[in-house]
Amino acid sequence: MEYWERRFIKGGKIWGDRPSNTAFYALDLFKRHNLNKILVPGAGYGRNAKLFTDANLDVVGIEVSKSAINIAKKFDPKTRFFHGSVLDMPFKDEKYDGIYCFNVLHLFLKNARILFLSKCYNQLKNDGFAFFVVFSDKERSFGKGKQVEKNTFESKPGRPVHYFSESDLRKHFRKFSVIETGTIEDTENHGELGLHTHILRYIYVEKK
Repeated sequence: MEYWERRFIKGGKIWGDRPSNTAFYALDLFKRHNLNKILVPGAGYGRNAKLFTDANLDVVGIEVSKSAINIAKKFDPKTRFFHGSVLDMPFKDEKYDGIYCFNVLHLFLKNARILFLSKCYNQLKNDGFAFFVVFSDKERSFGKGKQVEKNTFESKPGRPVHYFSESDLRKHFRKFSVIETGTIEDTENHGELGLHTHILRYIYVEKK
C-alpha cells in the first residue's frame, strides 16, 4: 500500500492516459459475450476502466492507493471505486458479469495469488468471465533482483514480481474453464525513462 501511494503521489498518471492494448482486446471479448457489469481489481487511476465506462459498461474499481482514486475521480468519474486491497474483497455483496485485471496478480506471493483468485471467482456470476494480464517469463526483467520464490523476483524493495509461464498461468486458473491464453506486446510511457514495451501474458476464462 505504501509503495503504490508513494508512486501515485510522485508520478500522478504514471502510465499516461491511453489504455493498455489488452483492455481493447478484453472489451471486444466482453462485448461478444454481452457483459455489462465489470469489476476492475487494482484499477489505479482508471486508464483502463475508463475504456469500459466509455463503452457504456457498468464498472467498479478496487484500488489500494487513495491518491490514485483521487486522480481517477476526475479522469474517470463514471467508475465507482472502493479503497482497499484486492485481498480484502468483497467490499460489497455484488456479483459481476466480468472481471478485467491488469498487472496485479503477479505482484503477490503464491499464497496471496491463490487467495486473490479465489475471491475473484466468488465475485463472478455463474457463467461470468474474467480477463487477467500478467508479466510473462519473456520480460527483460525476468531473473533480475533477489529471488523470493520460484520465478518471483524483487527488483525493487517491497515490490516482488512473479513471472508467469504458459503452464504456470493455466495452473493458477484451474478452478476456471480456460477459453484463451496468449502473449501481447504492450508499450507504456515510463515518464523519465520513456517508452517501454512489455511482453505480457493474458488469460480469458469462464466460471462454470
